[in-house]
Amino acid sequence: MSAFTIASTVNEAVALMADGARVLAGGTDLVVGHRQGKAPLPDRLVAIDRISDLAGFEIDDGTGELRIGALVTHAELMTESAIVDSYTALADGAALVGSPATRHAGTIGGNIMNGSPAMDTGAPLVVLGARFELVSGRGTRVVEPGELWTGPGSTSAAADELLTACLLPSRASSSGSAYVRLEYRRAMEIAVVGAAASVELHDGGTLSSIRVALTAVAPTILEVTGLDGLTGRAVDDDLLTAVVDAARAQATPISDLRASDAYRRHTVGVMAQRAVAAATARARGEHLAVPVNRSIGVGRKGIQ
Repeated sequence: MSAFTIASTVNEAVALMADGARVLAGGTDLVVGHRQGKAPLPDRLVAIDRISDLAGFEIDDGTGELRIGALVTHAELMTESAIVDSYTALADGAALVGSPATRHAGTIGGNIMNGSPAMDTGAPLVVLGARFELVSGRGTRVVEPGELWTGPGSTSAAADELLTACLLPSRASSSGSAYVRLEYRRAMEIAVVGAAASVELHDGGTLSSIRVALTAVAPTILEVTGLDGLTGRAVDDDLLTAVVDAARAQATPISDLRASDAYRRHTVGVMAQRAVAAATARARGEHLAVPVNRSIGVGRKGIQ
């Protein structure tokens, strides 16, 4: 039986982690993994769900940066107006996580620290420019997603570092974002492939900036590179084709029970195209409800 401690402060949790305890928040991965025989429960657990400093949302009055506490749940992300209005891709991703019970218990911090290349919040966080705050007895450091995620289920965080917050830069009014995931069914699904996009438009409607990231086609969440050459252009069929080509060329998927590598490579291009189109529509002021999968029919009619 594991030893169990409830921490009331970040410092208390970090001290226990330094002494070998493993963090428990929502427990949606740790407990399920144990029940399925994938991994034994750690000898020592420290619950952090009662640390008030890790909860809620806070906007910096000076920079406009949004701070999301590590204990914020997926259910909160998909309904919080600050997320839905300005960081919509993250709301899209959170709304697709597991079941309603999972979304109400699972936290953004747990999702980030699990380091899964199939996480639905990962690609949105990348395209939205997220940074992650880690605290230990040595102090605080802030890292980019590419610095934290090192492989499937692994991170660069030390054993005594606690993720305390996710930091998102302010968004321009002419920007939009979206996350689209291939679905075989509508609940309890792990992403086969997915794509997030963030765009900003010039006054004339041409592209000012674009970022695209892919889910479940590489050892970590993969940001598509080489898209800067698309800026200044209209978001038309030719531009979307270029996004498809870049996504397919850079993806390095594997074959498993859920899909072949060839199928993943094909469909991730489709998801990237649809994510950019949806993000652009939102940047233009069009309303596409969260999750955007439902608004554009992914999972209802399949891939065309």
